[in-house]
Amino acid sequence: MTDPVSRTFLLLDIEKYSDRDDVDQEILRRKLYDIANQVLEAAGIDETLRSRADRGDSVMELIDASASVRALLRALLTEVPAQLHAYNRSASSTAQIRLRGVVANGYVAVDEHGGWVGSDLNHACRLLDAQLLREALRARADGFALCVSEGVHAGIVRHDHVGVPAADFRPVTVTSKNGPLRAWLHGPVPAGDHDHADTGAGEPPVPGFPGDDPAPGARGATTSGAPPAECGPAGAGGGAGRASLDTPVPATAGADGAATVPAPSAQAGAAQTAPATTQPGAAPAQGPAGGGVVFNFGSGSPSFGGSLVGGDQHGVSGGQVTGDVRLGGTAGEGA
Repeated sequence: MTDPVSRTFLLLDIEKYSDRDDVDQEILRRKLYDIANQVLEAAGIDETLRSRADRGDSVMELIDASASVRALLRALLTEVPAQLHAYNRSASSTAQIRLRGVVANGYVAVDEHGGWVGSDLNHACRLLDAQLLREALRARADGFALCVSEGVHAGIVRHDHVGVPAADFRPVTVTSKNGPLRAWLHGPVPAGDHDHADTGAGEPPVPGFPGDDPAPGARGATTSGAPPAECGPAGAGGGAGRASLDTPVPATAGADGAATVPAPSAQAGAAQTAPATTQPGAAPAQGPAGGGVVFNFGSGSPSFGGSLVGGDQHGVSGGQVTGDVRLGGTAGEGA
């Protein structure tokens, strides 16, 4: 095997070649060779500077490193669409030709059988077979989809030479059996494909995924899992029996020592109801039917509306409590 040498790779492949019969395949192969020859001639690349390998439905050109890659890209972007248009306008529907193309560079050696060997060439072939490039061709009205390697983009395309506009190339990452391959696609990136546009890292997290904060202003969103507080007076969206957060409701003590919070006044839009009391030692009572809230002071920990209250905590359920109600105070203090 020879020593590896630096080469530019040009690969062109016919779309849906195997779907045609033998007669149409012969026509397509002849036209593929014609297009490749005209592109190379337009780029000023003499036959002495290139070697060709025939792959049936595609052609590979190994081009000497001294040949102009800029001229090659410019010829591909102008000559190929023009040649395809001129041919397809008069060709039968079964003989129409559309092409995928790749331009890459790297090192390649020639083995004892005349075969080309090199991982850089393998990567170029993976780009040519990538699903993203196939999808891109389906969306191209001119019948040609071109992809260039990272090396070709860094050395030529990004410098925005005349006839090779850098803004027309977009970064992509394609999947292959060699792993992800970064490249640059000429023209729009197709949507809805396993391959994807390379948008870079640092994207903000998608709202709603685990670990994200609730979206600001989301209806019913809370940080504690409790339902949102009802705002406004009863009868204005809060419902009967719910105390307005704008109207203080004093707490009173029942005959058995149970402090109660009466239902909101009629001015707040809620019906008046008698306060409910609970005997010491009885199970914690829920609020009265009219919506009043009960403080239960029996054996064990005091409770508020059926929820445990301990220590110096306090709670409000659908309203505001004011007055001299004390929870968790020291022994001997007046209630």
